[in-house]
Amino acid sequence: MKAVDRELRLRRLTVDEALFQLDQYLNDAFIAGLSSVRIVHGKGTGKLRRAVHDSLAKHPLVKSYRLGDYGEGDYGVTIVELANH
Repeated sequence: MKAVDRELRLRRLTVDEALFQLDQYLNDAFIAGLSSVRIVHGKGTGKLRRAVHDSLAKHPLVKSYRLGDYGEGDYGVTIVELANH
């Protein structure tokens, strides 16, 4: 089993590139047994954040997600709780 980082950085990617990486990452994180992960999408215009949230809302391995709190990255980061194995 390969090691999977608890954080995925998507800043400066196009929406299509980011969503492709996000899907692969969530599958890898689930297989690695991680219970939660951080998705760094940046603050910017919010376009990437909205696309990430739309994808997370439909993803079968995602139990819940929320924006980062103060000190976690605020609205430039999304914290994702993965479904149980």
